Amino acid sequence: MNKNNYFFLAAVLAISPMAFMSPVYAQEEVKLAEVVISTTKNEQKQSQTGKVVTIIGPEILERSHGKNLTDLLNEQAGIVVSGATGNLGLNKSIFIRGASGAYAVVLIDGILVSSPLGNGSAFDLRMFSIDQIDHIEILKGGQSTIYGSDAVSGVINIITKKGAKGGNSVYGVGSIGSYETYKGTVGISSQVDNFSYNVAYTQAKTDGISEAAMPANATSPFEKDGHKTGAVNANFSLQADKNLSINPFLRYFYGHYDFDSNAYEDHLENNYKLKYFNGGLNTKYDFGSGKITFNYSYENAQTNSQSQYGKSISEGKTQLLDLFYNQNVGQHLNVLVGLDNRINTFRLNAETPPRANLFSTYASLFLHDVSIFNLEVGGRYNKHQEYGENFTYNITPSIAVTKGVKIYGTISTAFKAPTLENLFGEFGANLNLQPEESKNYEAGVDFKFVENKFNLRLAGYKRDLSNAIVYGSTSYVNLANQKVKGFEVEPSFNIGKFNAKGYYAYVEGSEFNYISNEVADYLVRKAKHVFGLNAGVQLSKEMYISSNFKYNGKRKDGDFNAYQIVDLPAYKLLDFYAEYALMGKRVKVFADLKNVLNEKYTEFYGYNSMGFNMNAGISFNIR
Repeated sequence: MNKNNYFFLAAVLAISPMAFMSPVYAQEEVKLAEVVISTTKNEQKQSQTGKVVTIIGPEILERSHGKNLTDLLNEQAGIVVSGATGNLGLNKSIFIRGASGAYAVVLIDGILVSSPLGNGSAFDLRMFSIDQIDHIEILKGGQSTIYGSDAVSGVINIITKKGAKGGNSVYGVGSIGSYETYKGTVGISSQVDNFSYNVAYTQAKTDGISEAAMPANATSPFEKDGHKTGAVNANFSLQADKNLSINPFLRYFYGHYDFDSNAYEDHLENNYKLKYFNGGLNTKYDFGSGKITFNYSYENAQTNSQSQYGKSISEGKTQLLDLFYNQNVGQHLNVLVGLDNRINTFRLNAETPPRANLFSTYASLFLHDVSIFNLEVGGRYNKHQEYGENFTYNITPSIAVTKGVKIYGTISTAFKAPTLENLFGEFGANLNLQPEESKNYEAGVDFKFVENKFNLRLAGYKRDLSNAIVYGSTSYVNLANQKVKGFEVEPSFNIGKFNAKGYYAYVEGSEFNYISNEVADYLVRKAKHVFGLNAGVQLSKEMYISSNFKYNGKRKDGDFNAYQIVDLPAYKLLDFYAEYALMGKRVKVFADLKNVLNEKYTEFYGYNSMGFNMNAGISFNIR
């Protein structure tokens, strides 16, 4: 079968659930006007904001047991998770709208999480199990006015499962799959009077595949790079009185990973151990017309690594204090004021850990439903112990032209502060670095037709990043600029017997790369053209099936052995998912099939990607 036939078959299979004409129970789409988002820190309806917001709802999470968090995010418009289809233990990075992974912020329950280790600060997506997520809110575009450093391309807010209402609940998920992969989660949640909790443990293991691809002249197979992980997630909530709630949390993760350091090279001895702890609390005092929120978070990450270059031990710590106040002024105006303080330390081997402090204050005005008009205006002042001061702002209007048509736009600035590695690292440290800064523009229109059964979103954007930090001849310097522009088209429909959601994302731009050591007129590892389609059907009250198709266009990557840019061809992936409910939906059996056409492709130059693979299992929830 030639490539065109494969492509045709993939497209047909991706929409095949629509062909079932037996009585069905369609997957419910969350109605735009009913969704209240918390990521803007003022709990506004999605219909009231001019920001581009994507909600991955509980109904989608409940039908994603065979996936992980990177799989789910990789299905969203304008988001590519680097390494999502590589070895399960391979590092994963979030590319939102053409930006690299360090320019997106991840929150858990509205509180910033990061990686205190290494040059970047992006949260390691492998550390959080999809089984512990209730829903996800994604805000695209610059969000530094509310979330400070690194929120250049977007914010992903993971909302976790909380204590079960009305008694105890014991739940779990177990699966087995290709490459000797096993995963299991068991948890308990409960609510007794004004106290609730949710505690769960997840363990996973896989033999994996070799991360590095085998060169043509290899004489023996490369070893598999497997991993073993375990994670604890615990949330507690105490409603002290009708106004005050106190919500402590703790998370612990450990992992033992094998890896290959270079393209086309097998490294038998390479492995590292990771330990991560995150604890803190969220406290809210609600007095009707206003609310005070206090968040505290402590993160500690430790690695013990061995590679062909030797052994190393590292430890990073981050402390965050975030205090903000919401006040409703009349029926249409909400005022947000807040401050946060971040302290980072990082130690490599036995060296004395350097420390950096970033203090910020911020304020926003939210004008809601004034006739057909909504407006958000805000600013943020930042004071860093090394580079000094900087300021960001955000202006976001939207107009509800009719009940089913909303137009919106944003002008904003965002920034990324120098990391501890940039300022104090062993190689190339530079205390004179300034923050990377971006100017962001976007505009779009949302359409809703036939009582929300048909939806269409069109959004365009432009981002100009200046003072990008790169490694110069002898040290890190503010040298490069990045210019990116693109647009996204997202249609969706739900017509009783089935639903489908698709997208097309286009991005182009220029950025600095370490192969040519200059700003080039292309984006490394980011395709200009990406489109996808997810279609699902509930064949009966017990049986649900879905398929997901994604096309990733041609990209450029770096060959660091020959120090030249290489072209990577486009590829397409087709996945299937099915589940069957038993015992009144308290038990479900499921199967998740990935790359069912066994597409042979390269995501990273010199590294492997998964062929056809699958996992199947069972989930239960006993109340």
